[in-house]
Amino acid sequence: MSTTHNPLIQPGTAVPLGWKLDPVMRAILLPTLTALLLIAFWEATVRILAIPAVLLPAPSAIADKLVELFFPLILQHAIPTVTESLVAFLISSLLGVLLAGLLSASTVVREALYPNVVFFQLIPKIALAPLFIVWLGIGSESRVAFSIFISFFPVVVATLAGLDNVDRDLLRLCKALRASEWQVFRDVRVPFAIPYMFSGMKIATTFSIIGIIVGEFVTSQAGLGYLILFASAQAETELIFAAIVVLCAFGLVFYGLVAMAEAYLRKKLGS
Repeated sequence: MSTTHNPLIQPGTAVPLGWKLDPVMRAILLPTLTALLLIAFWEATVRILAIPAVLLPAPSAIADKLVELFFPLILQHAIPTVTESLVAFLISSLLGVLLAGLLSASTVVREALYPNVVFFQLIPKIALAPLFIVWLGIGSESRVAFSIFISFFPVVVATLAGLDNVDRDLLRLCKALRASEWQVFRDVRVPFAIPYMFSGMKIATTFSIIGIIVGEFVTSQAGLGYLILFASAQAETELIFAAIVVLCAFGLVFYGLVAMAEAYLRKKLGS
């Protein structure tokens, strides 16, 4: 019986593990399998060592609690957290992009504002959370404002880097063609800065959620942060982990949507 072989692979040559897998499939399968192995190790460790649930519940117990309380309780608290995180992210992204554009367009504005923006970002954020409550009250406004404050800075830095790092030869070509500063900014700098801008926005997705959760820790009667704080007071460790799982799921979806928006925009602009 004849056999066929790849002419590019010499006999006796070791074939790298996973070489036949599509890159997209590898990007999905490898982290998924790793996570499943870690969960299985966690489950086995808790059962073998008989670790009390109040210290570290098994993944199966967390899943049972998540199924049991998702609709009557967890979803009710997830809605305000998700809504406020989205609002904070959108506002911080808009402010960050606009400020980066202003800093890139004017040297005077950059010298006046950028050092102060960096200075305020060096202040420990958690120390400022009570001040936002004093200024804006205990409602959602203080949580959203605090979340915007900590999440817009990555967008500013990343977008500004993209606007500034355009190929100098391309800028000289635009100057030779007598393109105006606005035309260069719109047609050259902005398209070039899109990958940088979305890199900052991906970081801002995490920061916006963190800002809302910190605000809910300080003062709130609803939200996943409040639910985690309440469950910790009652030593409901399984409920704490269930809320964290929902937060992680939302964070992954949130990040994925931003990545999809980036892919769509870059394809549309042909970058």
